[in-house]
Amino acid sequence: MENFRVALSTNDYLIILAYFVAVLIIGFKTKTEQGSIKDYLVAGRTLTLPAFVATLVSTFYGGVLGIGEFTYKFGVSGWLLYAFPYYVFVIVFALYLSDRVRKTHLYTIPDKLNRIYGRKVGILGGFFVFLMSTPAPYLFIMGILISIIFSIKLFYAMIFALLASVLYLIKGGLRADVRVNIFEFIVMFVGFGIILPFCFNTLGGFEYLDSRLPEADLKLFGHTTLQYFFVWFFLGSWVLVDPSFHQRCYAARKKSTPKIGILISLVFWVLFDFMTTTAGLYSKAFFLNDLKDPLLSYPALAEKLLPPVAKGVFYLGMIATVMSSLHSYIFISATTFGRDIISRFKNEEDRSNKFNAVGLLFSSVLSLFLAYMIPSVVNIWYTVGTLVVPALLIGVLSAYFVRLRVESKYVYTAMLSSFFVSLISFVIGNLNKQLDVSVYPFGIEPMYPGLIIGLIVYLIGYSQRSNLRAEHE
Repeated sequence: MENFRVALSTNDYLIILAYFVAVLIIGFKTKTEQGSIKDYLVAGRTLTLPAFVATLVSTFYGGVLGIGEFTYKFGVSGWLLYAFPYYVFVIVFALYLSDRVRKTHLYTIPDKLNRIYGRKVGILGGFFVFLMSTPAPYLFIMGILISIIFSIKLFYAMIFALLASVLYLIKGGLRADVRVNIFEFIVMFVGFGIILPFCFNTLGGFEYLDSRLPEADLKLFGHTTLQYFFVWFFLGSWVLVDPSFHQRCYAARKKSTPKIGILISLVFWVLFDFMTTTAGLYSKAFFLNDLKDPLLSYPALAEKLLPPVAKGVFYLGMIATVMSSLHSYIFISATTFGRDIISRFKNEEDRSNKFNAVGLLFSSVLSLFLAYMIPSVVNIWYTVGTLVVPALLIGVLSAYFVRLRVESKYVYTAMLSSFFVSLISFVIGNLNKQLDVSVYPFGIEPMYPGLIIGLIVYLIGYSQRSNLRAEHE
């Protein structure tokens, strides 16, 4: 990556700088009700359908260089891993969870856990949501883009990305986040929409891909095993406990908005996946095995194919795709740490958002640390998802479905044991690497032991549950 250089014209740089100026203007000009928790955390519950779709689509699609890395390594089977499972669980969320989330009139996932299972489970859930919402992968990608565009060191590039994301969130909250997201939604589609015509016209149609790519790259299961597929498929259940989905549902103006909005968002995700996967395949076909860092497959393709201005617009599309997730997850991570962990741990309701500044600082520092320690988007996704998703699924799904509820002690133990069993398996596997490949106990991916242990504890509680009072919402 240090040897990769881009050649941008003055107009390209002006286009990119204009984006950052526009983001800061939109963010700082957003007005909020001072001291209002509802306005700060859920934009006063005023999201219309178009705003809901734009902010959800842009927020939940930030790892664009990771998609390029995935496609370069796995071909079409990369789509089967990073996209298809999420489609399935997006539909499940829309049909079975979105209405339930909206009706609670709460603010966060830990709020729901606290209401149903008490303070201990609420704090534990807050810790897991905080880990899940780490903006580290998006900070890492944003750092790479800024680093190669402006020829500065990765660390300073990430610092710049943090400042550009955090400053307007301190006052503007979710309302500022959403307004910037709407702008970024447009830019990301324009950016990626510009490179495909150049691929078709310069290199050729799909016959070019068929003639250049290895046969396995164009097969659904070409580069993956069944076990690896199922691990990523279950990681797709991330959607069910992703705090950005829940937060947008809480913030919707109408009760009908979440279900309709999520299904419309799915159409945009499918379209954007087609664009990014196709661009990734063209990059692999063009470079074959000559590209040293697959993470740079999109920038490398742009350098070879795009003329000035078009290149600037494409880089802008990548930047907007990443930035939309970066500032959204920084906000979620910060408010989770401040409101759902510190405030709840101190048993002090945060009515003035006074802990959010602390949350923004802590979240930024932690994401900077993680991005440096795990310099791979795919590995960050995999690590966080493997450890956290099984634990959160047990707590969140049982909280939202009355018939699944058990005594809080079983939920707390199930969530905690699930996390630690997966963590232990993950650590053992990484301590026993062979040829840079983790060797997990019994050859089983760490997500499975944690999920099984958590479910066993939960089922023990379910078998012994007494007459639990249903919550009337």
